[in-house]
Amino acid sequence: MGDMTPLPMLAKLIPKPFDQKGWIFETKWDGYRALGKKGKSILLYSRNRKSFNARFPTIVAELKTIPGQFILDGEIVIFDQRGLSNFQLLQNYQTTKKGIPYYYVFDVLFHDGKKLVKLPLLQRKQILKKLLAKGRHPHIRYSNHTLTKGKALFQKALRKGWEGVIAKRAESPYQSHRSSDWLKIKTSLRQEVVIGGFTQPRGSRKRFGSLLVGVYKGGKLHYSGHMGGGFDEELLENIYHRLKRVESSKCPFSEEPHPNMPVTWVRPQLVCEVSFTEWTQGGMMRHPVFKGMRIDKSAKQVVREKPIRRGHDKTHTPR
Repeated sequence: MGDMTPLPMLAKLIPKPFDQKGWIFETKWDGYRALGKKGKSILLYSRNRKSFNARFPTIVAELKTIPGQFILDGEIVIFDQRGLSNFQLLQNYQTTKKGIPYYYVFDVLFHDGKKLVKLPLLQRKQILKKLLAKGRHPHIRYSNHTLTKGKALFQKALRKGWEGVIAKRAESPYQSHRSSDWLKIKTSLRQEVVIGGFTQPRGSRKRFGSLLVGVYKGGKLHYSGHMGGGFDEELLENIYHRLKRVESSKCPFSEEPHPNMPVTWVRPQLVCEVSFTEWTQGGMMRHPVFKGMRIDKSAKQVVREKPIRRGHDKTHTPR
């Protein structure tokens, strides 16, 4: 297996669910995408190749109990009291130790000397299920799927409050890039954004008032709005200290925004995720609410996510 550390396969966004033979449908987990590699050593790493070993030692220890050499693909999540994967619990876990991290695995790329990436997805999942039946790993779980009926799973996602559903072509190979063979359908609008500044707080609010955020287009950071909702006192404190470390005298946005409070600019390095109601015609997010910091994603990769339209072909999606 050598130093093989592949990048994960990514899904394209589409606007609505569908039913179709030859496709499988899975839960879209609200967590950190992670690849688990066992060779001469164990490596649990993010989609931008940052090590998670120190953050999630329990999962690393349980990977050791699974026999053989392998590369797994899945999502690390922590569930709240309602049984929902909760991103803020996950991002605060290293300091609070609240909740239990689980690694939900949905693919296997390599196993005992064999590259599996060219095999059909369903065949890879069969190999994965057998592999995960071995060893002692209560916090590493097989991520199940349903065949054909994506609309019903999406309705369940709406009822349960999940982030959404992932649709995958059953015969698809594994590709280390964003592909139309994997599609995602979200139950609400979510977007990764880059923090470019913060405003002075008002009244009794501590540390900062709002975050000014944007997305990249054509190599430039375009302002997409500001948000002050979704923070508790602990988050305000934590994020403020991160912001202070990247303070800058220069506005990072292509066009300087002018909010109604004084602004401190920061270097465009910090990524967070927000939920919002809609995009305006001017490219602004309406009513954005902070969901969590993303340590697993690089700022330069953050672009506005636009849904693609599926064609009328009943067996394939456009590439």
